[in-house]
Amino acid sequence: MQVLAITSKIQNPCVCFHGNHFRKPTSPASNISSTSNLTFRSSTLDKSTTSISYSNSDHPLIVPAAANSSVTGDYNYVAESPAKELRRILNSPGIHSIPACFDAISAILVERAGFRCTFAGGFAISAARLGLPDAGLISYGEMVEQGRQITQAVSIPVFGDADTGYGNSMNVKRTVREYIRAGFAAISLEDQVSPKACGHTQGRKVVSREEAVMRIKAAVDARKESGSDIVIVARSDSRQADSMQESLWRAKAFADAGADIIFLTALTSKQEMIDLCKVAPHVPKLASMLEGGGKTPILSPTELESIGYKLVLYPLSLLGVSIRAMQNALISIQNGHVPHESMPTFEELKETVGFNNYGLEEKRYMLHPCNK
Repeated sequence: MQVLAITSKIQNPCVCFHGNHFRKPTSPASNISSTSNLTFRSSTLDKSTTSISYSNSDHPLIVPAAANSSVTGDYNYVAESPAKELRRILNSPGIHSIPACFDAISAILVERAGFRCTFAGGFAISAARLGLPDAGLISYGEMVEQGRQITQAVSIPVFGDADTGYGNSMNVKRTVREYIRAGFAAISLEDQVSPKACGHTQGRKVVSREEAVMRIKAAVDARKESGSDIVIVARSDSRQADSMQESLWRAKAFADAGADIIFLTALTSKQEMIDLCKVAPHVPKLASMLEGGGKTPILSPTELESIGYKLVLYPLSLLGVSIRAMQNALISIQNGHVPHESMPTFEELKETVGFNNYGLEEKRYMLHPCNK
């Protein structure tokens, strides 16, 4: 997904491109508001352009833009990728929380809540799209398609879960290229054998050290050959499959191979998490707080930052609360009641899915009675 970074002296933009319609800017530029249109001069967005970025001196804002849309105004702009925005986040102070999404609407909600990035996780997508467990059943093509829908729905960077890369090193290279085309800012690759499964389940097996490192090297090569700056997350499941010592060796080897982020899954204690953060300290570490009870202790973002983590993933929060809410709603319906509890109003639902903005844009194309 290409992004146009557009800057201007105007302090109060109002209407920006969003997908195939306009919308008012929302969080993080929460204080930007106006009732006047924001336009651009004599520039056409081509088919590869799916986002534009507006920023003033205080508040940057990136929003998707319709391909082949004419834009007018006096602006300077440069091409910018989602990966560049993610790298900016990685270089910013503090630890960053990442709620995992599983479809377009969950990703939109993450963005509207003010989070700076989201993670298209295999567990949640496999459950939501197929109704099946995270056991290597969802295919490469299904993940790319789901990812493309997610990245086109939001402006924040999206991590893409690529499991084992879907084959050997040559498959890994193709997967990286297609994840770039799908608009992902980052790709997560792991060292499990195929078919893989959730890292917190029993019976995990990993490939050899050599093959694991080669996957990361292949991903780095694919990035370079594509002229991309996609962020590469190297994940190891060797703590469950082998030992902590093996996990630390792989973490160091992945960093040396060019990984941008290191992720060891299913660590069993705070001390193991501390030990990881001592390895290749210049490379950011990602912690996964598996909600509901996994192998890894649940620590607060403040605690994780003090240990040395840069990112904290919440892989199942949105999926879990969605399932529970649907179960409760079905019980209410079975008992003859409309599920009022936690139910948004119809107006709120319309706003969430974009009906209001759609109506505003639709009016632009309505024929005047005299012209019918």
